[in-house]
Amino acid sequence: MPPQDKFIGREILDGQFKILKKIGTGGMGAVYKAAQPEMNRMVAVKILHTKLKDRKDLVSRFRREARAMSHLSHPNTVKVMMYGELEEGELYIVMEYLEGKNLHQTVRRGGPLPIARAIPVLVQVCGALQEAHELGIVHRDLKPENIFLTNSAGLTDYAKVLDFGLAKVTERELRPGSVMLTQEGMVFGTPEFMSPEQAQGKELDARSDIYSLATILYEALTGKLPFNARSSMEFVQLHVMQAPIPLDERIPDKRFPAGLGTVIAKALEKDPGQRYASAAEFAAALRPYAPTDDMSRTLATAGVVMPPIPTPSKATTAANAPGAQQSGAASARLQSQSNVGVIVLIGILCMLAGALLAVLIMRVI
Repeated sequence: MPPQDKFIGREILDGQFKILKKIGTGGMGAVYKAAQPEMNRMVAVKILHTKLKDRKDLVSRFRREARAMSHLSHPNTVKVMMYGELEEGELYIVMEYLEGKNLHQTVRRGGPLPIARAIPVLVQVCGALQEAHELGIVHRDLKPENIFLTNSAGLTDYAKVLDFGLAKVTERELRPGSVMLTQEGMVFGTPEFMSPEQAQGKELDARSDIYSLATILYEALTGKLPFNARSSMEFVQLHVMQAPIPLDERIPDKRFPAGLGTVIAKALEKDPGQRYASAAEFAAALRPYAPTDDMSRTLATAGVVMPPIPTPSKATTAANAPGAQQSGAASARLQSQSNVGVIVLIGILCMLAGALLAVLIMRVI
C-alpha cells in the first residue's frame, strides 16, 4: 500500500486552504484540489516535490511559472491567485480550479475534432498567447496537455492555457538570484511540438509558440502529428529537416476546406520569418474556417483583437491565379530543399561537435 500523501487533509497557509485530494502529478510537483472556506470556492494548489526544493534550477523554474502567470490576466489563461513558500519550505502556486479535460484527453478519447470545434478552441489559445507575447513571455512548452477545456461563459469548450514552467521571460521579471534557463544552445520543451529553432537551441520569440500551436491544431484535426516518427529524437530531427506532411494528405479520403492546409503550412514554416508574425494574425487566418456565429462569440469571449483583413490588390489577385500558385509552389519547394540542405550540413557539424539535440523532455503537469 503506497504511503499516504502528507498534504491530503492538511490545512495550509494559516488555515486558508484545506487540501482535499491529489488531482495530478508530474516530475516537478503535484496538483491538489483544495477548499477555500472563506471564499466558498475550490482552488487548485500546485506544490513542488519536497525532494526538489534544494534544486536551484528547478526552484527557479517553478518560481518562473508563478511569476509569468501572475502577470497574465487574459480569460483564457489559468488564473494564479497567489504563490510562495510553505512552512516547511515547499514552493506552491494557488490557481483557479478547473473541471473538464485537456485537449490531449479529448482527442484521444473522442478522435479528431471537427473543424467547427477545433478552430474556436485554438483561436482562444491565440488570445491568451497574444497577451503573453506582448508582455515578453514565450510559453515554450505548448502541447495538447497544456490546453484545458472546461465549460464557462456559455462555451462548451472554453480553453485555458496551463503550465508556463518553461516560459521565457524578460530579465527584468526575474528576481535577483534566479537561474536563467534561456541560454542559446539549451533545448527544452516537448519534442513532438517544438519548433525547428527550439530543437536547435536557438533564441526563441513568439513565432516559436505559433509553430507549436499549428502542430497542436494539425493533430486535433487529424489525430496525427505532421511527421511519421518512432522516437522523440526523430521528431526533433524531422522538425528541423523535413517538410510536414500536407494536411490534406494526412488522412486517406479526408479533405479539409480549401486553404486551411495552406494556413497551417504557413504557421509550420521552418523559417520563423515566413510564419505569421503574431498569434492574433494566426487567429485572423483561421477565422474563415469556423462558423461565423460561433467564431464571433469565441473572439469576443477570448478577447482576441483581430487585425484588419486587407483588400487584395491587383498584384495580389494575379499572384493568386492558378498558374502563379503552381509557379510559386515550385519555387517554394526549391527554396525549401535548399534550406534543408543547409540545415542538414549545420546539423551534421553540430552533432560532430556534440552540441546539438541535448533534449530535456519536460512533460510536467
